[in-house]
Amino acid sequence: MPTLLLAGFVAQLTHAASTAPQEWVDADTGHRVVRLSEEPGTASLYFHQNAYTGEGDKMVVTMAQGIGTIDLDTHENRLIVADPRAETLVVGKRSRSIYYIVEEAGNRTVYAAQLDSGDIRKIVELPANANVGSLNADETLLLGSFPEAEPEQIVAAHYQVSEREFNPQTGERLSYQEQREWGMKKRLDARLPMALFVIDTRTGEVRIVHRATDWLNHLQFSPTDPDRILFCHEGPWHMVDRLWTVKTDGTDLRKLHERTMNMEIWGHEFFSPDGATVWYDLQRPRGEVFWLAGIELNSGQRTWYAHERNEWSAHYNLSPDQTLFAGDGGDEHMVAHAPDGKWIYLFRPQAIPDEAGMPSPNSADLIHPGRLVAEKLVNLRDHDYKLEPNVTFTPDGKWIVFRSNLHGGVHTYAVEIEQGRGPA
Repeated sequence: MPTLLLAGFVAQLTHAASTAPQEWVDADTGHRVVRLSEEPGTASLYFHQNAYTGEGDKMVVTMAQGIGTIDLDTHENRLIVADPRAETLVVGKRSRSIYYIVEEAGNRTVYAAQLDSGDIRKIVELPANANVGSLNADETLLLGSFPEAEPEQIVAAHYQVSEREFNPQTGERLSYQEQREWGMKKRLDARLPMALFVIDTRTGEVRIVHRATDWLNHLQFSPTDPDRILFCHEGPWHMVDRLWTVKTDGTDLRKLHERTMNMEIWGHEFFSPDGATVWYDLQRPRGEVFWLAGIELNSGQRTWYAHERNEWSAHYNLSPDQTLFAGDGGDEHMVAHAPDGKWIYLFRPQAIPDEAGMPSPNSADLIHPGRLVAEKLVNLRDHDYKLEPNVTFTPDGKWIVFRSNLHGGVHTYAVEIEQGRGPA
């Protein structure tokens, strides 16, 4: 759930009674879990939004009062931007700044706040329908999108959970997730003309990069290449060719995955820490066979890791040293319909070796298969997956951070990867 959709859900639980323990050892896994946040309504960022400083000492979170930081050593919580309207975009690793956006006077204004000094700098005012989602590696450009359509068309096509109650084919009542699908279909069918744009972080100059009538979303810059953009064609995943990259000058537009099976879906894509590979959730077909798939951008080499239904996760992430994956699981109503999927997972990737050391003649051109060996870290049986946990690794690779309502109010937690240490 991105920051824009998160705010409303967190608001519902901000004042909820919270009995969240400061830390505990999960009885089912033996892993130590620590509550990093002090107040309910404190949530970590969406899984591909960088939340960490370059030095790895602080992470940025949304708070009921605005935007704040958590010191990863002392766990001190500090409010940086005292504005509950502020929507966190990303943390600049070089400048130690929070880039964020505020709706004010009919516009959406982009700001940068320096974490240490608290100094705030205005970057640019954008139209009310503009969305900004990412910052490039050298902090010279922000990335956004907006519909180039009449205001009434935009309002009519606004994405929201559908009020449709029943499946038109079976007559069965739709789940919350299925209602979301119908809401996304309505927005996709509008075919509003849209534009990708970049913003010069120094001057505020806005420049169009790419135009389409597809719903452009899930905007990301490469963590290492300041000119490489990753974006998606949004909508019900079985109805779109989701995965695309393009350069900041509009050249080198590439579709990264091709559908070869009915109901094949892929998405929730993210870059590897070195920017070399794009990873994504792949299901062939939807809800039945599950892979975590990757494509190296320079070579085109593909790697697919298989995993079980219960191990499917709404979001995955990769450790800083690129040896481990994490997943945030899912409930029985989500796409995998997992009967026992409500866990925070650690995954160790294992390649499938060539039989007797004899590779296929054209193995270099084929998909390299493997599987994810799962370890359960946190039992989320009491978590409501309308709030998706969105796992990230801390910069030192020792903890996995997630947001959860498993104790009532929304808090930010971290689980220690090393097992069995118990409370400090």
